[in-house]
Order: sequence, then C-alpha cells, then structure tokens
Amino acid sequence: MENNLADLITIAVHTLLPVVLIVLLGFGLARMKAPFDQKIVGSLVSNVGYPALILSHLAKEHILLETFFAILGAAALMIVLFGGLGFAALKIMRVEVKAYLPPMMLSNVGNIGLPVSTLAFGPEGTAVALGFVVIVLTAIFTIGTAIPMGRPDFRALIRQPVLYAVVLAILMMGFGWKLPQPVDQSLSLLAGLAIPLMLLTLGYSLATLKTGDLGQAAVLTAIHIGISTVTALALTTLLSLDQTIEHVVVLLCFMPPSVATYLAVSKYRADEAPGVAGFIFLSTLATLITLPLVLTFWVMG
Repeated sequence: MENNLADLITIAVHTLLPVVLIVLLGFGLARMKAPFDQKIVGSLVSNVGYPALILSHLAKEHILLETFFAILGAAALMIVLFGGLGFAALKIMRVEVKAYLPPMMLSNVGNIGLPVSTLAFGPEGTAVALGFVVIVLTAIFTIGTAIPMGRPDFRALIRQPVLYAVVLAILMMGFGWKLPQPVDQSLSLLAGLAIPLMLLTLGYSLATLKTGDLGQAAVLTAIHIGISTVTALALTTLLSLDQTIEHVVVLLCFMPPSVATYLAVSKYRADEAPGVAGFIFLSTLATLITLPLVLTFWVMG
C-alpha cells in the first residue's frame, strides 16, 4: 500500500513539475525585466497555437464527436455551478460581485489545465481540455466581460480563431474528413507553440500582478477550492462519462481562476483590481498543493 501510494505521488509530481518549472521561468523573466511582449505572445497562442492544437488533435479522432459534445456540456455546467455557488459565497462575504464573480466562476483551464491534462492523460486529455478551453474562452468574452463592464464583448469573441477551428474540427469529425499530410504535419508543429508559451505567459503575468489584501484573497481561495470539490462531485454524479474523461474533468474543476478575467476587472472595476489580483495569485499558488492531492488520491487513486 505504501509503495503504491509512493508511486502515485511520484507520478503526480512528475506530471506537474514540468508545468511548474516553465511557469517559474516566466516568473523569473519578469523579475529580471527581460523583454517579453505579452501581447505578441498572447496573439501567437490565441491566433495560431490554440487553433492548431484543436485541428491537429480533434481531427485525428482522439475523441468521438458525441463525446466531445458531452464535454462541451460538462464545461458549461461547470461554469454554471461555479457561478451559482460563487455568487452565494460572495454575497455572504459582502464582496463586490461584479469584480470577483468572473474569476470565481471562470477557471484557468488553458494555461494550466491544458498542459496538466496533456501530461497526465496524453492526447485524450488534450482533447477534453480543449473542449473546456472553448467554453471558458467564450464565457470570458461574454459573461466574464459583461459582469464588470455591463455588457458582453461579442466583437472580441467573433475575432477568436479558436471558435472557427472548433467548427471546422467538428465538421471533419462528423464527415470523417482527413487533413492532407503536409497540412497535418504543419499544424502539429504549430500546435507545439501553445503550451510552453501559455505557461511562460502565466508566470510572467503572475509576477506583474499588483496584489492587494491577501487575507481576503486567502479566504476566497479556500472557498474556490471548496466549490471545485462540490462541482467535481456534482459533474461526476450527474454525467455518465468514460473513466479517463471523467478524471480529466475532475482535474479541470480544480484549476485556479483565469488570469484573463483580471483584464476586464482592472479596466472597469479598478478599485477592486488589486484584491482580485491577490485572489488569482494565491489561488494559482494553491494549485501546487491541491493538484498533486487531486491527482494522487482522486484521479489516479
């Protein structure tokens, strides 16, 4: 039993360590004030890396079309549960809902969830995480912007190549179309951009956040982890999913708040921005504890 537990812990650490090291590299670049254009890197990820990942993975049928639709539904239900429970918690705490609800309900399934799922579960984990990325990204530009701003940013949403890549991938999965080999190989190479650049950007962003009250942030982080647990239990109870896919879904429920939600808050709720930054920062640090525990005792146990 002890040897088995030690093996599980070793697997969890080996899965997470590459992610942590690349994030720390990004963090170090920021502290060294090394040149790092977040806009250019972010544009490469969103306009090239994500679409290439989606087409190269989904079109290769690492996951069935009906299963992918079920994953999209699971991702949407995750956001609803996080939103409802988060709203109630924020009201009880008397915290500014318009500033804190977007990071409470929209998780970082891209920068952290995608690489961790890929390392832990291979191509199938990537396909599941990409389904969650699509739904969360859509939510960030709609409700994630509408809550602090007062209205959704549909113009920004329709400019996201990810959405069109998903539509094309679904058509290819549905009709059994295949990419020409040179195109497929090119997309595979371009897809390799996404994960390391996302992790470097996450580390750089965390280093440049101006945090506020960390006491409140710690409480919100604990609440977020509690909501993650309830949501994971609810999704695994309500949905009938393949065991591997269910494990990936559980893992994605424990991702920290999305750094992308900070942008709208800092612009439209500037007074609350330092507190929100503290919440995102501490929650991301907390994953160093929560993700190994989830991987060891829930997902792989």
